[in-house]
Amino acid sequence: MSNTVIKVENLCKLYRLGELHTRTNSFRDKVTSFFKKNGNTKKIETIWALKDISFEIDKGEAIGIIGRNGAGKSTLLKILSRITKPTTGKARINGRTGSLLEVGTGFHPELTGRENIYLNGAILGMYKKEISRKFDEIVAFAEIEKFIDTPVKRYSSGMYVRLAFAVAAHLEPEILLVDEVLAVGDFAFQKKCLEKMEDVTDKGKTVLFVSHNLTAVRNLCKRTLFMDCGRKVDFGDTPGIITKYIGQVLSTKTCRIWNDMKQAPGTDEVRLHSISIQPKNGTPEDAIDITNTFFIEIKYWNLKQNNYLNPSVTLTTEDNATVFITTPLTEKEWHGRPFPRGLFRSEFCVPGNLLNNGRYRISVLFVKNQQKWIFREQDILVFDVHESFKRQSAYYGKRLGVIRPVLEWTTELLNELIE
Repeated sequence: MSNTVIKVENLCKLYRLGELHTRTNSFRDKVTSFFKKNGNTKKIETIWALKDISFEIDKGEAIGIIGRNGAGKSTLLKILSRITKPTTGKARINGRTGSLLEVGTGFHPELTGRENIYLNGAILGMYKKEISRKFDEIVAFAEIEKFIDTPVKRYSSGMYVRLAFAVAAHLEPEILLVDEVLAVGDFAFQKKCLEKMEDVTDKGKTVLFVSHNLTAVRNLCKRTLFMDCGRKVDFGDTPGIITKYIGQVLSTKTCRIWNDMKQAPGTDEVRLHSISIQPKNGTPEDAIDITNTFFIEIKYWNLKQNNYLNPSVTLTTEDNATVFITTPLTEKEWHGRPFPRGLFRSEFCVPGNLLNNGRYRISVLFVKNQQKWIFREQDILVFDVHESFKRQSAYYGKRLGVIRPVLEWTTELLNELIE
């Protein structure tokens, strides 16, 4: 008997840009649709979200799916979840599937948390008695006991995701599909979710995990699918695939500029204008030596009057170990003050003799009122720190540890031994 639970063969998904998929059952709708089609001479643009994807997954495997934004990862999970149909190709799934995709899918906003738990269980084909047996465990995991009888439309995004994951993971799915939505939770919640996914695989269930967190993928998944531009680049052992992903996709990028505000990353509250990294007395094109002091500069448009903005920058290694997260707590002019509408510039300095040599990534997060996320741009810059062979040192090469600071030491003779 075959051990394969997911088999994808030549899967393709074509989207027509700007086309609305609406029901046209009424006579009026059909007439309106006819005239729209005949009156519109503009050529319809198309995009292949997936193109000729094929792979097989065995029972009990934890599979990572990585790639840049727009690589097709979420589209693949939507097809496997039966949310959308493929244009061509097949996706055979053998087992009951639990899915956690975008925030907002899977729950009815007017129903309470309690009612949505039973609704989701029923959709999975479970009896009420089975759901009741898991109910207390789900609520405890989600940490929403006080709000379980509140309509979920009143939940915060964090509460929503906690409950959604708890339902997806605890209602005994044979296959669990998890998208990057886990990034909405705090560190403690993410850790708990990863431990739960490990527990699911230990019980012989199958997990597909889409994430930009390469450390989590490396720790959880033995095999990983690398996607780019809707295609499968490679599928194999996780460490090798992550190395290939970093080498091919995350090429060095030390300066990015968006002059057109409408095309810039962000929301209706704040958008990026530019971000750059450059050594002291240098340019973004200059190499950064481990002894160099360098600056990271962010320019951004605040689009909402009296907005309490708090930008932050996360520096990570190539395998996603966090080096530090910095926010403008020491900034005296604007920290804690309402921002008027306008273009702002923020900058901070990273001292020399701090980072180890290697490749690093920068992500930017904008927070409102110290707690509400506005938006995050992952891996927006990638840069290398190089070893200097001109300095006087007894040691060359990469040392152990994320950082390699030059710290001030003192030595003194306390007491000379006399024979």
